[in-house]
Amino acid sequence: MLILGLDIGSSAVRAALVREGRIVGRVGRDTFATRFDGVRAEVNPRDLLRAVAMAVGELGAGTRKAEAIGLSVMAPAWVAMDRTGRAITPIVTHQDRRSLEVAQEIERRVGRRRHLQMAGNRPIPGGISSTTAAWFGKHEPSVMRRADLVGHLNTFLHRQITGRRVVDLSNACFMGLYETIKLGGWNEELCEAAGVSKGQLPEILESNVMAGRVTRGAAARLGLPKGMPVMAGMIDTSGAMFLAGAKVGQLLNVSGSTDVLALCTNRPRPHERLLTRALGVGRMWLSVGTIAAAGSALDWAKQELFGDLSEREFYRLVGKLARRTAKPSGEVKCDPSFAGDRCSVEQKRASFDGLTLASTREDLLAALIDALGEASANRLRLLASRGVRLRRRVVVSGKTAMGLREVLYRDWPGNWSFVYEDEASLRGLSVVEPQ
Repeated sequence: MLILGLDIGSSAVRAALVREGRIVGRVGRDTFATRFDGVRAEVNPRDLLRAVAMAVGELGAGTRKAEAIGLSVMAPAWVAMDRTGRAITPIVTHQDRRSLEVAQEIERRVGRRRHLQMAGNRPIPGGISSTTAAWFGKHEPSVMRRADLVGHLNTFLHRQITGRRVVDLSNACFMGLYETIKLGGWNEELCEAAGVSKGQLPEILESNVMAGRVTRGAAARLGLPKGMPVMAGMIDTSGAMFLAGAKVGQLLNVSGSTDVLALCTNRPRPHERLLTRALGVGRMWLSVGTIAAAGSALDWAKQELFGDLSEREFYRLVGKLARRTAKPSGEVKCDPSFAGDRCSVEQKRASFDGLTLASTREDLLAALIDALGEASANRLRLLASRGVRLRRRVVVSGKTAMGLREVLYRDWPGNWSFVYEDEASLRGLSVVEPQ
């Protein structure tokens, strides 16, 4: 089946026609901005819809040949809508940390272990969107009173494109209101703790279900073919995992600003240092270990410490330092939490330790590389403890995957093979059999 795939990340929309895991023709692309203001991280919904229209427009008349539309989206990306489907809040992304206090309150009310066992995750500020809903309920109660529907990015897109009120299994798990381990539906206790009414929540569907059709208005606004069926959608990592085969024990590493290492399993075992969610189709789950600032940490080092080097020269130096066989005495150490921690309620900050007047910028970069390599190896060990035999063939994707490979896999024990797949989230949309 020829699918019109829409892959929406944290800064850009990619659109392409895909069939059986391959891109047919060109990839349309347009960008949008995430606004950072202190602990807030927001996207303007109008800007995102404009980017969708522009990316689709680059494909031209070829979009009419598609048989269905598939959605791959960043998550969490929470938004509240009124009765007409218009967004009444910004799209609040996973990088947002405004909800620390309400996250702590949710965990006190439900209990740390109980929340983990029901929702599959702790109530991470921004990273589990019940905390964002609770923040609006406490600080902007009039907004939540007006909210007819709350959900994630694919919920908003469906409301705009098809008029339906839906969310898929994978996104539902990161809302913190869903019984992730049982795939049991919205949980009354979790909803009450976050102050969300079940009437405000979307219908939960598997990712490959045809949830609705493009309305006349959406066709005019976004350049989509009128009447074309639209699948419920999925988190972008699920699309890449489907392309990888979605077999028990399969590892997928999506490397970008944030680095994501996901394990496919049929036996979910929540852990405080992992994110747990449904794959989106069937009774399969992903256990996910993240490094919140991986590519972005090296971007920081390049900009702030090595501005005189070209990109090529900088990454040549990164490779050289990653391959060194001995660490200097009195070494500098680094905590690489430049973007906090996606598995921690109380957020960390990055730091360097052991600095002296003899420390050089190469020492700081070497410490950052060592910290990223250690974090990558630690999460591999944690995933290996989940009771699933790991397949040794790792599928890799993402814009910084090639630049980071000598850093992220340096400390992995044993023998591994790595297969790079470009545009994996987009291509994976055509691997799932639509229902």
